Amino acid sequence: MLLRYFYDDKLAQASYLVGCVKTGEALIVDPMRDITSYIQAAAKEGLRITHVTETHIHADFVSGSRERAAATGAMIYLSDMGPADWKYAYTDEPNVITVKEGNRWMVGNVRVEVLHTPGHTPEHIAFMITDTAGADKPMGIFTGDFLFVGDVGRPDLLEEAAGFKGTKEPGARQQFKTVQRFKALPDYLQIWPAHGAGSACGKALGAIPSTTLGYEKLFNPAFQWTEEDKFVRWLLAGQPEAPWYFAQMKKVNKIGPALLRDLPQPVQLQSADLEAALQAGQLVVDLRKREEYAKAYAPGTINIPANNNLFSTFIGWFVDYTQPLYVVLPTNEALDEVIKALQAIGIDNIPGYFTPEIVHQYTATLPVITAQELAARLPLNGLTVVDVRGLGEYTDKHMVGARHIPLGYLPQRLNELSKDKTVVTQCATGYRSQIAASLLRAHGFKHVLSLNEGIDTWSRVLATEAKA
Repeated sequence: MLLRYFYDDKLAQASYLVGCVKTGEALIVDPMRDITSYIQAAAKEGLRITHVTETHIHADFVSGSRERAAATGAMIYLSDMGPADWKYAYTDEPNVITVKEGNRWMVGNVRVEVLHTPGHTPEHIAFMITDTAGADKPMGIFTGDFLFVGDVGRPDLLEEAAGFKGTKEPGARQQFKTVQRFKALPDYLQIWPAHGAGSACGKALGAIPSTTLGYEKLFNPAFQWTEEDKFVRWLLAGQPEAPWYFAQMKKVNKIGPALLRDLPQPVQLQSADLEAALQAGQLVVDLRKREEYAKAYAPGTINIPANNNLFSTFIGWFVDYTQPLYVVLPTNEALDEVIKALQAIGIDNIPGYFTPEIVHQYTATLPVITAQELAARLPLNGLTVVDVRGLGEYTDKHMVGARHIPLGYLPQRLNELSKDKTVVTQCATGYRSQIAASLLRAHGFKHVLSLNEGIDTWSRVLATEAKA
């Protein structure tokens, strides 16, 4: 048996290739939409991809199962667990097999057994792997979004992102029962999760790529609870905000994603096209670095720098999937990488792009302020400081007098801010604060400053001022 690990750090998402060296067959688990890396890895090992599967209807990226099957003729294995609302809609395609608890299939000499693991979602399944060429007991489990390193999957996404009201507490109770089931499994089993640190599918995911069930039993907080009600309260508390685009991913992955080969390619556009898009109220995202945008930008654009690995996730907070998206590239060479990242979260309507030179004609600047300069203006009379971090970050430590509006919720809460006052946006590093500042500018706020240093720098400045 051969096992290969793939990781997309833009989405903190892990996928796997399991191969039987003797027969040359291979299985892909939880594939990303771009299948290039799997094809290359299989070719390098002399394998052919004959099977592809996924643990659940993913919320944070477009599944590559249909892409993979279309390219290679592989069979797709999809969950047939859970209620009718959470059944896949393309199971009538000829290369799709639905599976339930206890079902098994072989990938050469590798046995795959289905475990129903509801909680994160009702249809969620895991895959127990046995290398029958050398063992009669399983080696490990692909746990998807049920069990991570140091955490378990959140059960509230259906309610928070997809709008299925009244589902998070039942999901948490299902998650408790699934954890209890895993407590009875052998400690030696390896655990191969679908996400790592940075994913919004849990609240405290570890950065280690894999673990063992025995280790998780000892140190994962989810395994320490013995009372269901207390577990439910713990699991539902402190979950990060669920990006709005998660609802679209649920829809896309349920009905079956479009194949990349069928999507139109974006074309390079000119200045007149940029003005037309902005006049029409279309979303134009400038992907250049913060300092470049601050010096000159096209009014109406939003700055989400692509030098942050999670830039596509931030775009997912603001994109309207029924409308086109336009981008100003960070460099002329970045087109392929940018489009790949956007298509990974289902942003397929990208008619065109602009090269960074397009902004040379503009004189608009985005004022920034340092922590030292802001401290010199204390008390903050006449200023509205908006903390755009997540609730957990804000609760842990925040600036006295700051108003908390998480970045992704800012467009819906603009009426809470006055355009007559100076607004200072603030976050942990300055990255999100600049996104927020550019968004406010795009919505007609003329008096906006971005605090280009984080909360820790602010705390140090205040401490220094207090000693002086």
